[in-house]
Amino acid sequence: MKRLINILLLAGCMFSSCKKFLQTSPEDFVTPDNYYKTEADLQRALNGVYNRLIDNYGRMYSRGLYSFFAISDEFFYKNITINHLKVMDFDAGQLDVGKLWEVAYQGIDRANLLLENVDRPEMDETKRNAIKGEALFLRAYYYYILVNNYGSVPLKLVSTKSPTDPYLPGSPIADIYNRIVADMQEAEGLVSDISGFTNNERISKTAVQAILARVFLKMAGEPLKDASRYEDALTYANKVITSNKHSLHPDYKQIFINHSANLYDLQECLWEIGMYGDQQGIQLAGAVGIENGLECPDDNIGYSGGALHVTARIFNMFDSADLRRDWAIAPYKYVVSNGVTSKSFYTDAQIYERTVGKWRREYETAATKNRVYNSTNFPVIRYADVLLMKAEAENEVHQGPTPEAYEAINKVRRRGYGKPVDVPDPAVDLAGLGQEEFLAAVQDERARELCFEGMRKHDLIRWGLFITNMKSLVGDIDATAPSAYKYAANAAKNTTARNIWLPIPTTELTVNHLMKQNPNW
Repeated sequence: MKRLINILLLAGCMFSSCKKFLQTSPEDFVTPDNYYKTEADLQRALNGVYNRLIDNYGRMYSRGLYSFFAISDEFFYKNITINHLKVMDFDAGQLDVGKLWEVAYQGIDRANLLLENVDRPEMDETKRNAIKGEALFLRAYYYYILVNNYGSVPLKLVSTKSPTDPYLPGSPIADIYNRIVADMQEAEGLVSDISGFTNNERISKTAVQAILARVFLKMAGEPLKDASRYEDALTYANKVITSNKHSLHPDYKQIFINHSANLYDLQECLWEIGMYGDQQGIQLAGAVGIENGLECPDDNIGYSGGALHVTARIFNMFDSADLRRDWAIAPYKYVVSNGVTSKSFYTDAQIYERTVGKWRREYETAATKNRVYNSTNFPVIRYADVLLMKAEAENEVHQGPTPEAYEAINKVRRRGYGKPVDVPDPAVDLAGLGQEEFLAAVQDERARELCFEGMRKHDLIRWGLFITNMKSLVGDIDATAPSAYKYAANAAKNTTARNIWLPIPTTELTVNHLMKQNPNW
């Protein structure tokens, strides 16, 4: 989407050597001493903090965080069988593992540099506070990505001044989370209200609150298992809900059509990663609906190889009357015959042939569609997620589901079945469950509602279920997959206890001897 956050060409050359631009000698050089003098300077610097969420090589939200870094029991990669990250067969030297680390720390360093200089210009204090709040939040969010994927990492809270700056050891995971919370809570009081925005690509107050609820639920689960954080998660989910700034879109599929059509929905989607262009000169594009799209060979409709195929496990989690199933999971692919492109619908038996279907390129509005990149935004957090977090936290805090917990999950379910979200419906609504039964219902509902949005793996990890679910997936696939798709179990077969974390990259261990490798890598 076209975003308020434009390209920053500043930060990459500030403190590292850069190739000559047009082979001329520079007449000026951007340093903290001659930059950060105006509000515009601060805004450009903030743009540079944001744009690491869309790195050029697809490790962040342009591709990796919802695809090859998010492999769980919901999808597998077509025709990839051995020796690949996409089947969980890799080591600490794998390029993408190192690049994710590198890009996240680039974002952190840019945030640190901005925070160190945010008070320099003369400007409106409300606008300065908003910039400071967004930078604080983004620094914390990059750390959330790091600690969620790698575990203990260096907690660096000052910008890099010199290549000889001392290296840092990995901080305790609890310390990293405590800093994430502190930064986000400070940001909550500084950032702008979403009602002041025309899009949801900037961090707003309710976006901070929603992500804090997610962080607290993670702290309540593995590996910290701090059960007191369920109360905090409930508090922050309730802040979003009682703000009355957000609501469920009445039509589930329209959420994702809007993404593909470059339309904003500030009610359902609290925060989206803003993509722009198609990587033809402007490098803020992504691959939403391409990497994880339905198969289509026609460039006019929108090419996708249909790389991400679904498992029977996720397909069978849906009731046949649940409208989300045949939107999230493609019921058809495009085929070309005699020069004519048409839809070819899958049979009931063709489950493993199906691909992810949430973002469909047929709804893109670009006159010419690139095969590899597009401008479709990715939703980091939606209001449905907030309701499901509330339901889970209510159940844990009160040691059983409350009426509020039931209402939160049932709103999501009603929407899924095409029912009015505020009207009780005994045919759809849950009732009469114990604490463990309700948790299991929330876990399944999150799988249905949020599938293929990069959440499933990390949900399973915080619930302590990732390894057991992957191991049981092997048997499921052996029992249900056609012979041509038995390889779909390879990622699950290769998953061991070490895969709770990514390995600390070899590139980091080589230069930072204070870092220790994660277990069994």
